[in-house]
Amino acid sequence: MNKLLEIQNLTVGYDAKPEVLKGVSLSVYERDFLGIIGPNGGGKTTLLKTILGLIKPSVGTITFFDEGRSVPDINIGYLPQINQIDKKFPISVSQVILSGLTPSGRLFKRYTLADREQVKRVAGQLGIEPLLDKPIGELSGGQLQRVLLGRAIIDNPKLIILDEPSSYVDKLFETNFYKLLGELNKEIAIILVSHDVGTVLSMVKNIACVNEGLHYHSGADISNEWLLAAYDSCPVEILGHGSLPHRVVLDHTVDANSKKA
Repeated sequence: MNKLLEIQNLTVGYDAKPEVLKGVSLSVYERDFLGIIGPNGGGKTTLLKTILGLIKPSVGTITFFDEGRSVPDINIGYLPQINQIDKKFPISVSQVILSGLTPSGRLFKRYTLADREQVKRVAGQLGIEPLLDKPIGELSGGQLQRVLLGRAIIDNPKLIILDEPSSYVDKLFETNFYKLLGELNKEIAIILVSHDVGTVLSMVKNIACVNEGLHYHSGADISNEWLLAAYDSCPVEILGHGSLPHRVVLDHTVDANSKKA
């Protein structure tokens, strides 16, 4: 299977904390479904922003590939945390999904009839076509997540990155949402970041724990021993419950000065 991106010896930080990530290496392949877990402040979001080109690493490289050849970049769709979205902004569902398109060869974003037909196709695929004319302020959390996913996939990306997609939605929607991701994964590679270890393990093909460094595990059948080693000072256990298992965090000491990356 062809490689999509390769991270080598990555170190990333900020003025206040120069090594949020240190010595991180990782490869992602076509139609991979990679789950990224880790404690708050471990660097998960920093890793995503670096892959997306929003942060420059102080050390290391990220190389992208297209059909086995090194390229400057690849088309990546991004679904942010839902609490980063201003639902009061006066924009409709169709406009949000359209904004995910990059009009090829056009200086200004003048969308064509074909673009708008593509919005309808994606909305139909996600079950939100009846919502296209609604303002986003009228949507439930689950509906808004589907709209944001539509924005992420409309430009036919090779990879989509989802940052805590199950936040602020109910469990029934979450189950259906992950089924939808499973269908998309037949054609698109996915990186899913979540604090919910149990849910991640029920969905993904491979797993990585980010806690300054990166622990990679091929396959999602992992042991408590691996989790303990990966989380270091933040041990966890997994309990099964219905179709989606849930995370149980054991008693541990948390540094009051730590911040979410």
